[in-house]
Amino acid sequence: MIKIPQFVKKLKQYKAGKPISELAREQKLTKIVKLASNENPLGPSPKAVDAIQKALGGLNRYTDPLSHDLVMAIANKYNVQQNHVICGHGTDSLLAYIVNAFTTESDEILTSEGTFIGIYVSIRKYGRKLITVPLKEYTFDLDAIYNAITDKTVMIYLANPNNPTGTMFERDEFEAFMAKVPEHIMVILDEAYTTYADDNPNYPNGIRYDYDNMVVTRTLSKAYGLGGLRVGFAVGPDEVIESLYKVKLPFEPNLLAQQGAIAALDDDEFLTKTKELNKNSLAMLKEGLEKIGIKQVPTSANFILALMPTEKFAKEFTESCMNQGLILRHVDTFGIANGVRINSGTIDETKFALEVMANVYNSLCDNQKEKVEQ
Repeated sequence: MIKIPQFVKKLKQYKAGKPISELAREQKLTKIVKLASNENPLGPSPKAVDAIQKALGGLNRYTDPLSHDLVMAIANKYNVQQNHVICGHGTDSLLAYIVNAFTTESDEILTSEGTFIGIYVSIRKYGRKLITVPLKEYTFDLDAIYNAITDKTVMIYLANPNNPTGTMFERDEFEAFMAKVPEHIMVILDEAYTTYADDNPNYPNGIRYDYDNMVVTRTLSKAYGLGGLRVGFAVGPDEVIESLYKVKLPFEPNLLAQQGAIAALDDDEFLTKTKELNKNSLAMLKEGLEKIGIKQVPTSANFILALMPTEKFAKEFTESCMNQGLILRHVDTFGIANGVRINSGTIDETKFALEVMANVYNSLCDNQKEKVEQ
């Protein structure tokens, strides 16, 4: 009998938002709207689709393990050095490589409760010790994180904007935090949703900084609509990037992902449309949720965190919406038991979502009143 390490036995398999095809099979619904995974409702960048089609003839060849052309496209777009960039299969992949490369089993990694579940998975699957502090008004509490540093802390994870709350910390707070953090502690700054926040003059765009102990991760899965390709990149000091190349799988991202990403990075028109639609959809969601009576957290991303009265209510709300063709995300596994995450959609999708949510929320509230009266 093989021996399975205890930390592996304790791991829970990641559960993504339910696929549309699966719900269609189960419920035999004719209309399904998925606002659960923070995907781009416009689909992928048209330039990316064209580039992928042109690259299909090269599928018999292994792709460039250094992603040279994609790295150069990123370096040129964000005005960073080529040797400060590495690409991988999405942020999840890069986070796993960072944890693997720069920590050992006796080390502690510090972050917040109620943040991206991917970092929890990466820490636990390598048997590292996870230390968390509470959010402050659904935002990373940088003072609390700094005060939680011990002599065993080797890494800190920050997400800005945060997933699943959508909140962000501002430039002054971030710079004050980095000025205090010991230089031997690596800070991961996850900026998966930076596209939706960088118009804010107080947003601390991580790539503009040059800290020796910080690595910034970003993804093309969200704003650029390439979630199905899994393309992410990290920017950091050359010695950090060099170490990450030693632990990453050699042929990722794959050929189609690399070519699609290069084209997407050049599609400014698509990005403008994406941001405008997100702005309009979120405004509709915000107003609609207020009318329904659902509490929400102010957001700087492409989703809103709705707050239900209890964890049980949140679970029933999510399941009832799904049965009516609306897929949302109950974020209990992220650490917010009463939270439901709703991403922006097309205008039609948003209208449909608000109709379903109003019906479900009012029905659940009526049921609760009936039970109390009984």
